Amino acid sequence: MKRKSTAIVGTGLIGGSLAIRLHEMKLSNRLIGVESNPIHAQEAVKMELIDEILPLDQAIDQSEVVILAIPVNALVDLLPRVLDRVKNQIVLDLGSTKSALVESVANHPHRGRYVASHPMWGTEFSGPTAAIKNAFEGKAVILCDSDHSDSDALEWVRHMYEKIGMRILEMNAIDHDLHAAYVSHISHITSFALANTVLEKEKEERAIFEMASAGFESTVRLAKSNPDTWVPILIQNRNQIMDVLNEHIQQLKQFRQVLSNSDTEGLQKLIRSANSIRRVLESGQ
Repeated sequence: MKRKSTAIVGTGLIGGSLAIRLHEMKLSNRLIGVESNPIHAQEAVKMELIDEILPLDQAIDQSEVVILAIPVNALVDLLPRVLDRVKNQIVLDLGSTKSALVESVANHPHRGRYVASHPMWGTEFSGPTAAIKNAFEGKAVILCDSDHSDSDALEWVRHMYEKIGMRILEMNAIDHDLHAAYVSHISHITSFALANTVLEKEKEERAIFEMASAGFESTVRLAKSNPDTWVPILIQNRNQIMDVLNEHIQQLKQFRQVLSNSDTEGLQKLIRSANSIRRVLESGQ
């Protein structure tokens, strides 16, 4: 499959990391960046993540593939505008929520040129300097509502993700958002809440720094995530997240109950039940 000129809208962590792989795997013969943050634009060019920065319309016109790697609230507004301008270009997004996005272009005459995708990878860092080589290797990518995409667009996107080492899963947008709420979004909320709990109750910052174990550090790692990225995700997927959050609160209440009663047997039962997650996670390795 021949290399294609590619525009990446958003040159931060996800877009920048993908740009590295597109270069390495010779999937693109020209990488154009579109970036609203002038500092990020300068960094992306300096780091050679992209070949040049262009305005959006010019980048679309000069590209065969347009990759949207910006926060999901901006995606809902931008995607219809991009499809308005494309002719035969392939358009894909890398957003963490999908239902609102696919609904925004459900009746668009160029809907077939769009492939909804979500590579399941990220870190707590942001910006072009956070871009990582081999970031997507061995990770899953979800393609949503692919029966609404043109066969050639879907074929190229599948080829691209396989080439950079990802495992492809397919599901509809509604199911995607529910599963993402369980395996990704609730993890971030829990991390944010735990960090706020510790900061509220442990006023001695030095003690936090000196006593924090590896377990605590890994649990609150996600609390360092950029709110500009995560507020739109949580708001856009709030209905699914509320169901998950209510269940999570019930689980916390069970722990509070057995602890308040010094119920050793009940506490062991809850922890042993949680241990079964090991079987689920290791079965996919």
